[in-house]
Amino acid sequence: MKKHILLFGIAAILFTSCKDKSATTENLTSSEETSSKPKAPKAEGTPRILFIGNSHTEFFVSSPIIFGEICKANNQPMNIDQLVTMGVSIEKIYDDHVSEAEANFAKTDKDGNYYDYVILQESTPVALAELDQYKTNVKMIVDKIRKNSPDVAVYIYEAMSPTPFTDSDYKEYYDEIRKNAFEVVKSTKNSGLLRVGDAVNDAYNGKSNYKYLVGNKDNLRYGENTLHLLNDGGYMQGALLFATIFDKKPIMPKELTLSTGTGDNDDMKKQEVSKAISNAKALEEIAFSNR
Repeated sequence: MKKHILLFGIAAILFTSCKDKSATTENLTSSEETSSKPKAPKAEGTPRILFIGNSHTEFFVSSPIIFGEICKANNQPMNIDQLVTMGVSIEKIYDDHVSEAEANFAKTDKDGNYYDYVILQESTPVALAELDQYKTNVKMIVDKIRKNSPDVAVYIYEAMSPTPFTDSDYKEYYDEIRKNAFEVVKSTKNSGLLRVGDAVNDAYNGKSNYKYLVGNKDNLRYGENTLHLLNDGGYMQGALLFATIFDKKPIMPKELTLSTGTGDNDDMKKQEVSKAISNAKALEEIAFSNR
């Protein structure tokens, strides 16, 4: 896997910037939470989705791979592209893949939109503590994509609180990162929220009788300098993405490409969901409730 590529300065940057933030965050109303739903263009042929992100898009588990496998199980054809670089913001991801990105952004489909969906996952330090930069990065990449995909449906990835659930700062960071994500949605045309942070928070709080502790270890996320989704978290994220885009519960595959472990020599491979996921039904219910 690419674990060794991750920049280990993330944590220092994150906590230095976060401590300057106020501990108070206004609660979002339910109407604000549900008001924005992007409309995807009508595709001729197989629709296409683009994932732009860093290690929360692909690390122990891969959101593009899992989503593709769920689409296949539901007879939902989907072409999948991705631009992923570990540990950096959207602008740096673009810089790292500029040739590939510009080549793809220049392609056209006969229906007028090369991309039908795009998932934008900003780095945690920016998503949490640099709202203006967050908006600037999203606008920059969306403007480029919309040159040949003017009607693309944009989903802003709501990041997770970067600290363990038991940490005293967990709730403060969760509230702030959530508020910022909604602000970006409001400033971005035809966009909506992929509520990963909310789903993870619900799982931590035991919704649908889910228990995140297994042998006193967090079964949702793991990491030292930053916490990444494990198999349970990746499974829930995949179900959430499908439910968010198509507004229906997915038929989940009996096998998915999941992590074999958290070491540098571990990788991803097809595994039986019944053995690799602790409580699939609960995670599916949490995912669907956050669509």
